[in-house]
Amino acid sequence: MTSEISHRPARSEPFGRISLSVVKVLIAVAFLGAAGLKLSGNPKKVAEFGEIGLGQAFRYVTGGIEGIGAFLVLWPRTAFAGTLLLIGICGGALLVQLEVLHGDLRHVFALGGLVLLVAWLSRPDVLRSRPR
Repeated sequence: MTSEISHRPARSEPFGRISLSVVKVLIAVAFLGAAGLKLSGNPKKVAEFGEIGLGQAFRYVTGGIEGIGAFLVLWPRTAFAGTLLLIGICGGALLVQLEVLHGDLRHVFALGGLVLLVAWLSRPDVLRSRPR
């Protein structure tokens, strides 16, 4: 006879739900701000993407993905998909900072870590269940 132990995930408790929501909003604000800078033609971003060497179309694609990911993160049903998009952006930013721009990595790790945390807490039930 097996006994089932029911564990309530931390996100179902009020403090956990509120904390997760706050982190999601912070992530969305950060990525919407970054997307806005890229899509508005901010001179610093234009120069930065010129230095990367993939063309200005890449700036628009990156900004678009950031904006879409930021909005998806805000809703529970789409949060995991949004975090996957943003993890891709963070991974690309890390590579570009290491190889081309040689800039500050703290923001990449801090924001990337928060996105990974939200991805883990927002993963679908299919990924949570383990075979017994």
